[in-house]
Amino acid sequence: MKLAGIKSIDNAHDDSVWAVTWAPATATRPPLLLTGSLDETVRLWKSDDLVLERTNTGHCLGVASVAAHPLGSIAASSSLDSFVRVFDVDSNATIATLEAPPSEVWQMRFDPKGAILAVAGGGSASVNLWDTSTWELVVTLSIPRVEGPKPSDKSGSKKFVLSVAWSPDGKRLACGSMDGTISVFDVQRAKFLHHLEGHFMPVRSLVYSPYDPRLLFSASDDGNVHMYDAEGKALVGTMSGHASWVLCVDVSPDGAAIATGSSDRTVRLWDLNMRASVQTMSNHTDQVWGVAFRPPGGNDVRSGRLASVSDDKSISLYDYS
Repeated sequence: MKLAGIKSIDNAHDDSVWAVTWAPATATRPPLLLTGSLDETVRLWKSDDLVLERTNTGHCLGVASVAAHPLGSIAASSSLDSFVRVFDVDSNATIATLEAPPSEVWQMRFDPKGAILAVAGGGSASVNLWDTSTWELVVTLSIPRVEGPKPSDKSGSKKFVLSVAWSPDGKRLACGSMDGTISVFDVQRAKFLHHLEGHFMPVRSLVYSPYDPRLLFSASDDGNVHMYDAEGKALVGTMSGHASWVLCVDVSPDGAAIATGSSDRTVRLWDLNMRASVQTMSNHTDQVWGVAFRPPGGNDVRSGRLASVSDDKSISLYDYS
């Protein structure tokens, strides 16, 4: 696999762009690229040429995360204003507004069937699961306190949850914390299973392989990308190459490669058979907060696409084959 730059949009937003995802194709339109920014908006872009389709407003502080339903019809945005806004992708109409305490909504992901929206719970050391048919909170998955430290110990026993990822079969949910640990839950039983160790700084991004429900990738401020057997609790590989924090990771639709973005201002492509970086893209002039491979499907989809977003307010689009 090799990346080729197609187009970059400078000043795509009025402030740093922190979030990116793809709304899958529907029967009436091709996929759309969704970006979220500190300018308090979500913008929707045509997926082959980055032409702005519409701007979605509604938050009163910056947008920290965006997530799209697997059917492509609805999406959600979380904000520093402590609200999650669920909206219709094609009309921009608000479907639901979910409220949380301050600093309690971070990264979000819909489960593979679109029945549940998982929202990383920040300082509450939990993940909230919302039913997408009623938009009611169905369960809170809490990370158990680590036994040992005294309550006064500032190293703390609580974990600030930054990131979430669903296994491709929807049976497991993983979340990454500020202290570097990853927690894995059995969703059906709402039960904590185990921690995955190895990182020692914040885990800001997680993604499962689309083909292997055991294989989990993590990106951390310690500069490393880890591959875990999330069921066997084993670290099976470490990939290093970025010069600074690794802020985001996504896996290609065929499961053969991952892309990462870093505060070293680069996007890297990694071959998973080689477990090595095979390409570095330097389109951005500031830290790269999001990378996202376009999902397959849609009549208008000509080839693979990868998008990246940055603190420099830009979006870059790449072709891969």
